[in-house]
Amino acid sequence: MNILFAGELAAILTSIAFSFAPTFFTLAGRQVGSAVVNRTRLVFAVIFLGITHWIIFSQPIPFDAGADHWIWFTLSGVIGLTLGDAALFQALVMLGTRLTMLIFSLSPVFSTILAWWLFGENLAALQVLGIFITLSGVAWVVAERDNDAQKTLSIKDYRKGLVFAMLAALGQSIGLITAKFGLADNFPALSGMVIRMLTAMIAIWIWAAFSREVRSTFQSLRGSSSAVKYILIASVIGPFIGVWLSLVAIQFTKVGVASTLMALPPLFLIPIGYFYFKERISSRAIAGTFIALAGVALLFLV
Repeated sequence: MNILFAGELAAILTSIAFSFAPTFFTLAGRQVGSAVVNRTRLVFAVIFLGITHWIIFSQPIPFDAGADHWIWFTLSGVIGLTLGDAALFQALVMLGTRLTMLIFSLSPVFSTILAWWLFGENLAALQVLGIFITLSGVAWVVAERDNDAQKTLSIKDYRKGLVFAMLAALGQSIGLITAKFGLADNFPALSGMVIRMLTAMIAIWIWAAFSREVRSTFQSLRGSSSAVKYILIASVIGPFIGVWLSLVAIQFTKVGVASTLMALPPLFLIPIGYFYFKERISSRAIAGTFIALAGVALLFLV
């Protein structure tokens, strides 16, 4: 395979991975609830990443990491994975995979705005145009409740699902920005991922203990073997394979190109929603998705 196309191919495969993983998480969440899914998948992710880290660095956890790295990645994990993904999984259950991931694609927009606000990064005219186009495309789709699952929700619950999806995108953005500080001094990305996942897992299970939901979590999992299977599959596809492919993509191609190609899950989720979930997808929803993704592309390719 030509090395010039390795990054682009890895980026597209990342999008495919991040399309199927939320699909399986959605199926599991509808059986056992979004909170159970979030707690369980973090356990699986920590196990997979810990084994990989052990193989590469001869230790399951980066014990030699400095305090600054632990602080920044802990903040990143709690904000992005514990809180942000809790909102994401709730939105997946309420709105479905396709619409949730389309709103989640606003994360680059939030990241760009936050970087401008916090770090004084300049915004080119085309980037401002990209933000406007992305917001317009998403808003156009959101304004149309275009499948049966969404129409069964009350207006209040539909709006609540939209808020959860927006919070998930914002959590993802803040989580990535804080992780950027943790990656200072060429700190290995895999080690950072392990810290993020580990601290997020600890935080979410401590909260479950305070909420007295540990026992009910295991009871839910014991009562639904199919949900456990879905979570396991999604954990391998998303946090493990998907994240690794994203690192390969960034390594072998330009960040802008990789980021744009990795923002394609809403596009891949259109056929998944149509053929698997039997969603009635309107031409407006398809057009709005393409418009939103075109806006995302402008953010990265200028």
